[in-house]
Amino acid sequence: MVVRKRIGDLLVEAGLLTDEQLKTALKEQRETKMRLGEFLIERNYITEQQFIEVLEFQLGIPHVQLYRQKIDQKVINIIPQRLAEQHQVLPIRTEGNKLILAMADPLDYFAIDELRMSTGFRIEPTIAAREELGRAIKRYYGLQETVEQISQILQTRETEETKPQQEEEDSPVVKTVNQIIIQAVQMGASDIHFDPQEDSLRIRYRVDGVMRTERSLPPHMQSVIVARIKVMGNLNVAERRLPQDGRVEMDVEFRKIDIRISTLPTIYGEKVVMRVLDLGNTLKEIEKLGLSEHNQQQFLRGIHSSHGVVLITGPTGSGKTTTLYSALSRLNSEDVNIITVEDPVEYQLQGINQVQVNPVTGLTFARGLRTILRQDPNIVMIGEIRDNETAEIAVRAAMTGHLVLSTLHTNSAVNAITRLIDMGVEPFLVSSSVHCIVAQRLVRKICSACSGEYVPSEEESKLLQLHGLHVHKLKRGAGCSECGRSGYKGRLAVHEVLMIDDTLRTMILQRRSDSEYKAYAVQNGYIPMMQDGLAKVAAGQTTFAEVFRVTSKDI
Repeated sequence: MVVRKRIGDLLVEAGLLTDEQLKTALKEQRETKMRLGEFLIERNYITEQQFIEVLEFQLGIPHVQLYRQKIDQKVINIIPQRLAEQHQVLPIRTEGNKLILAMADPLDYFAIDELRMSTGFRIEPTIAAREELGRAIKRYYGLQETVEQISQILQTRETEETKPQQEEEDSPVVKTVNQIIIQAVQMGASDIHFDPQEDSLRIRYRVDGVMRTERSLPPHMQSVIVARIKVMGNLNVAERRLPQDGRVEMDVEFRKIDIRISTLPTIYGEKVVMRVLDLGNTLKEIEKLGLSEHNQQQFLRGIHSSHGVVLITGPTGSGKTTTLYSALSRLNSEDVNIITVEDPVEYQLQGINQVQVNPVTGLTFARGLRTILRQDPNIVMIGEIRDNETAEIAVRAAMTGHLVLSTLHTNSAVNAITRLIDMGVEPFLVSSSVHCIVAQRLVRKICSACSGEYVPSEEESKLLQLHGLHVHKLKRGAGCSECGRSGYKGRLAVHEVLMIDDTLRTMILQRRSDSEYKAYAVQNGYIPMMQDGLAKVAAGQTTFAEVFRVTSKDI
């Protein structure tokens, strides 16, 4: 059992409060009826991190990061939801007759005694950040009721083939899926993964580009949850052997959310991935894309050309579409005719003619592109160049006086040249039409709430100096409840912008190698992506680890 010491005395001993401050705080706290620790944090006498550290180091109470804990639903059931919410506690695991408990205030002895009597376990408290604990309680107990209801419904059904189309909006399955989506939006997740395993249905979120397991559901719930998601996306519920794609629009917390749904048959059932697009955040001004001053000038020069191809390259999920829409938004005015052909149309822009690709009816990228070129456009946007036919039409359109914007999956800006030639586009067409290529990746931003300075190591300093960057202090996140203890919150892009000049056009005609293109470009002001990333490290926006994670280490 924890030694019964008062939090006020501990904080005075640690030098975080004076005796006078403690007396004043105790007097004010009595009127609020709040617990002292909570009151001191609320009134900014101390930070939550200081409160956690005092309890951890002075009393030896362990600090837990709940997003890293795998908590069994059976353990959650030990403490009723009413008591968990009342005392702000979450059971983590049992060890014999001992129950490990995450608490916002582990010195709340009344709560410990009540939980000991109600559960019959000996309570061992640990401390968790209040906000993180609140989210975890909502997550585990919010789904618990609906999970139990679904289990009861399945037990009473003769088969699991009952048509999910008959589900009402307030049914347990609908509530469960909605709660999972709402939580993903609240956490800023870009994707929700429903992974069928032998003994469970694992739910994972991709937050700031990194996967994290949120929770596991019983395996018998997989079929009804997948069926509900298929109904939402107007997919064929009976088809379980082939992959399917769909989409749905939802209003979540007064925000318009567009969700792409993809199903894939696996050995344990259908895996579902839902890509979450917050339509309110899709459109950004070019100035907010994180381009350096040099890269921004080059990019603006590229998109304000009267004709030619401007390509945005990078892997899936690197922010290409956001950059493309930002460029379209900048170019959108009454005196130009802009037409797009996309699969799918991700964001509806006022004043722009957007065409949705539909392979079922034969409206492919190539066919749509051929048609829109007869619609007298000034600017054409192609969602993605996927094949030789689309690439060929795009470059020919650029040569006949159109500005063509599109995306391409390549590893670097110079690699896009070779990729187009490999797709079967003649080098003379590439050299004549391509005007500007932007390559980008997304890195995680250092959390502003817990960022702190440190002196770079000798190796880090040398690497920065090699790229003309001289700094004495860098930043990194310590990890806090705001960022889920990761030290990162949000993302920003690192870029490289390649402008095609006459010398490069000649080199393309000669089919030179990527390394030769790059060597020439660097001599003429081209800034490789790693160098742009390191400049953002020096500016205290991200870390070396993040830049190395997404860029080539070939410097």
